[in-house]
Amino acid sequence: MAVDPQTHSVLGLMDQILHCRDKVPQKETLTAHRTRATRESLLWLKGTRHLPRNRRLVDVADQGADTFEFLEHEYHSGRTFVVRVCKTRVVQGGHDGQGPKQYLSDYVHGLTELGRFTMDVQWQRNDDGSIRAARKNAEFVVRGAAVLVHPPHAKAGEHGDDPLPLYAVLVTEVHPPAGEKPVEWLLLTNQPVRTFGDAWRVTGWYECRWIVEEYHKGMKTGCGVEELQFTAVERLQPAIALLSAVALTLLDLRDASRRDDAQTRPATTVISHDYVAVLTAWRYGEMRMDVSVHDFYYALARLGGHQNRKHDKRPGWLVLWRGWLKLQAMLDGYLAARRKRCG
Repeated sequence: MAVDPQTHSVLGLMDQILHCRDKVPQKETLTAHRTRATRESLLWLKGTRHLPRNRRLVDVADQGADTFEFLEHEYHSGRTFVVRVCKTRVVQGGHDGQGPKQYLSDYVHGLTELGRFTMDVQWQRNDDGSIRAARKNAEFVVRGAAVLVHPPHAKAGEHGDDPLPLYAVLVTEVHPPAGEKPVEWLLLTNQPVRTFGDAWRVTGWYECRWIVEEYHKGMKTGCGVEELQFTAVERLQPAIALLSAVALTLLDLRDASRRDDAQTRPATTVISHDYVAVLTAWRYGEMRMDVSVHDFYYALARLGGHQNRKHDKRPGWLVLWRGWLKLQAMLDGYLAARRKRCG
């Protein structure tokens, strides 16, 4: 997914891979794993190989991409990258290889603070089923420095033996609520990090990754991509592709409705003119092409069953999807009638 880091607005999909997990033998050897063409760790390489060599492009990936194979691939890609670390990695401080070898986590936790900032923490369901509580204005400390990342002794992927001169950024919550684990991000990047401003820029890039989670939520909760009942892959894949475009459109519309200019920005800058014409004709009894993003968004939600009362929450994915399905049927009728008149 392509995202503008300044506005966090979605620009479009650069690539999407439909992947079916293999049934891997429990005692698969490391050599067999490394040579298996369908292993999941290759997805990140396949999804970025077609991208151009341009340092203005920033590849952002979560912990699933934390393999030395992908780090090496990104280091030679000609692009900037940020990857969240989950594996235990051996590093040396600096890029000259003169310092002692130590674990990356131990090294960055011992660095001097570059600065602090505050941000809101959203609630989240953890992998173990527990709930991370939301909190307002949580304080975070930032550390960062150059590191020389050494390859693992046991190769799980195809990569060389040379260490990679990268930069580490550690973001840690200072005073989490009682009983809560502190929020922490450990990131590796090829973007130089020497000051708080450098680390803040890298952290901001990684924050954009959450938009992909919202896109997937729109695909599953809204568009119901997991409820499709096709029995053949060649029919399922085109349906997923079509719903991907719809989910992206609804995500863009939802995010545009939350911006400060939502009540003044014309809806036609986000949605096709035909959709605006049909929805406004239903909502207001006449076609209003000057309707704002805010008004179009809530009209669509109203079509999906949202009442927009004072105590109502913002429209969710299910409401938007129901409204979109009805609007699409209305649009089909409108276009059919227009073609008949023209004929």
